[in-house]
Formats: sequence, structure tokens, C-alpha cells
Amino acid sequence: MAQFASLSEKLNHIFSKLTKRGRLTELEIKTAMREVRVALLEADVNLKVAKEFINTVSEKAVGQEILKSLNPTQQVIKIVNEELIALMGSTNSKLEVAPKPPTIIMMCGLQGAGKTTFCGKLAMYLKKQGKKPLLVACDVYRPAAITQLKVVGDKVGAEVFEKGQGNPVKIAKEGVKHAEKYGFDTVIIDTAGRLQIDEELMRELEEIKAEVKPTEILLTVDAMTGQIAVDVADTFNKRLEVTGLILTKLDGDTRGGATLSIKAVTGKPVKFCGTGEKLGDIEPFYPDRMASRILGMGDVLTLIEKAESAISEEEAKKLEKKMRENAFTLEDYLVQFDAMKKMGGIKDVLSMMPGAGKMKISEADIDEKQIEKIKAIIRSMTPKERRDPNVINFSRKNRIAKGSGTTLQDINRLLKQFEQTKQMMKRMRNNKMFRF
Repeated sequence: MAQFASLSEKLNHIFSKLTKRGRLTELEIKTAMREVRVALLEADVNLKVAKEFINTVSEKAVGQEILKSLNPTQQVIKIVNEELIALMGSTNSKLEVAPKPPTIIMMCGLQGAGKTTFCGKLAMYLKKQGKKPLLVACDVYRPAAITQLKVVGDKVGAEVFEKGQGNPVKIAKEGVKHAEKYGFDTVIIDTAGRLQIDEELMRELEEIKAEVKPTEILLTVDAMTGQIAVDVADTFNKRLEVTGLILTKLDGDTRGGATLSIKAVTGKPVKFCGTGEKLGDIEPFYPDRMASRILGMGDVLTLIEKAESAISEEEAKKLEKKMRENAFTLEDYLVQFDAMKKMGGIKDVLSMMPGAGKMKISEADIDEKQIEKIKAIIRSMTPKERRDPNVINFSRKNRIAKGSGTTLQDINRLLKQFEQTKQMMKRMRNNKMFRF
């Protein structure tokens, strides 16, 4: 994840120095912890949060069982990992469901945090869970806010209830009645935001809360604003008693301090995070997975979930059958690249792989360009050529190169890579390593 790249790199550097020392002394651990503290502060982690985190880790790390263990560095990293998880909330916090439908989710936040877009993302996420969400347009002040909600609602196939530039409290109440009448099990209320916190905004939100009695009050904060996001969350929470937080723009080039500080400061869990601009770029927040990413250990569980959403069970079974029968073709190769794009692209996939922190982003950028080139080459082939690359002679290669805007060397490289992929799959099949 882009926002933790710098912090992850610094932590890995600190721990690599410990690894070289073998047995550790109390002084060496305390020196390393001071470096970790500096890294956290540079990542814009709240000062009090960083101080308490280091004190807790240091206290556990200088215990005799750690100092005398055969691999104390691993023990220290384990403690840091555990405390990072605790700092961000320990476990995934699911959405509350009302005992009697509809479940009412009141979305709030400052203007520009991505609240309206996230209403659409949440509606799409809930629809995949088998829910029937209704979007209610209560942002009656911002120009085109209602239109924006209609656009995202249309894209995800969710109905939008709106009454134009009316009274937001009344619209929220009527929206809930509409949901009850027409069988919607979830209501997502898009409230108005402001460029900054003001009394008028807070009073209006308090009135909506009192009128519709929401099951969840979710505050959307922009992770790229760092400590400002934490301060905003703290203020909203004191007035509204929010039930959960949503961090948007986690794919941005920010230092990550908000993610590490916000739960400790507000006491409220992060429930979802936005990882991109697309409506499908929404992930439930798992503290243990996030900690693993920060420490460069990868996030295999999220990677598996993304793969499952990108490739249907039927497609997976077809692919397994083709691999088992050694019938994998360039058409299948193309499908896999398209699936990777659905998973967020190679950079996203690589960021979840263990040890990915050691890989430079520029390398991933090159790979993204190569993938687009490969897809252009395969799309310039005839169906017969895709199914049986052995028929591709010199004249066919020339035609494919012209059609895809590439060179003969590019064609040869792809064919060689494809053959190597098939050989690798054959070895995996023989070793019984491949399974869905």
C-alpha cells in the first residue's frame, strides 16, 4: 500500500540491523526502539500514540525471555507486529445490523473526503453481500452533490431517494419510510459536508441522528490529510458518537500516520478503507493484515479475497481443468492478465506479497507497461494462433507485430514467456502444488 512505503522501508532497515547482531542487549533494543519512534513520528503518527506504543513495545522487548532467546530479533518483530495490531483495533469490526430492517447507516465527513463516492462503494459492497441498499441524498448544499450520488447509484445499481434542495432532516426521515415501504433492508444517508467543521454542520447532523436513530454513524476521513484527519475524527466523535471510521485515499502518497493514530485517539474502529478511485475499491479494515503490510510481511488473505472476486469459481475450475490437461492457451493467458487488472493491477498484487517492501515501485511500473504490450500482442492474433502458438511462423509474427505496434523481439519474448509459464504449471501439477 503506497501510504506505508516509507515507514515500511525504515522499519525493515531498523530490523535488518538487529538481525546482523545475533544476540541482543537491552541497550541495542532501546536504541532500535528510539529509531522506530522517529520513523513513526516521521510517518505523522500522533506524538502521544507513538510514545505509548514505544513504551509498551520496549517494556515487552527487554524481558529476559526475549534477551535469552535464540532469535531475539524475530521476537522483537513479533512484539511490534502484535502492538501495531492492537493499536489499530485488534480485530475486524463488522457493520452492525438492525434487529428489524432497515439498517440505517448515516455517512458524515468533511467536504472532499470522498464521502459521496464511498456511499456508492458501500452500496456496491452490500449488494455483493445480498443486501438491498437505498441511497438517500441529504447533501442539499454542495453544487451537483445529488447528481453525483445519482451517478454512483446508477453505476452500482442502487436506487437513490432524493427531494431536491429540501430540508435534510425531513428528507432523511422520508427516505427511511420509503425504504420500509418498498423493502430495502439498508439505508445509506449521504449527509452534507463542509470545507471545515462548523456549528451549523454539527447541529444538522445531530438533528438527523435524533430523527432517524441510525444503526451506524460512519465518519469518512481523508487519510492523506494525516493528523488533520485524526483531529477531525476526534471532533466529530465528541459531538455525534460515531460508531466507526472509514479511511479514504489509502492508495495515495501519504505517510500513514492517520491509520495508525485514529483508533487510539477516538476509541472507534476503522471499519472500511478506500484503496482507489473505482467503485469496487473498498476493503473491510483488518488491523492484523495492515500490520503485516507495514512490516513487509505481505497480505496473502486479502490477495486471496481479491482473486476470488476477480475470478469466478466456474472460471477457476475451467482453468484448473485446462492446466491439468496441459491445454492452457494464450486466450487463458489474456484472461489472467484481465483478472489481475480487476485485482488492482500488478502493483497492488505485489504490495500484498510477502517481502514486497524490498521491490521498488519503478520495477512494478515497468511490469504494468509490459502487461499492456502483451495484451495488445495476444489481441492481434487470430483465434487459431491463440489456441496453438506453434502455427505462428515468421510472416504471422510480422503481421502480429504491425497489428499490435510492437516488434518481432516482443513477439518472441512473449512466446518464450508463455512456454515457460506452461512448463512451470506442468511442474506444479506434477508436484501436486496447484489447487483451488
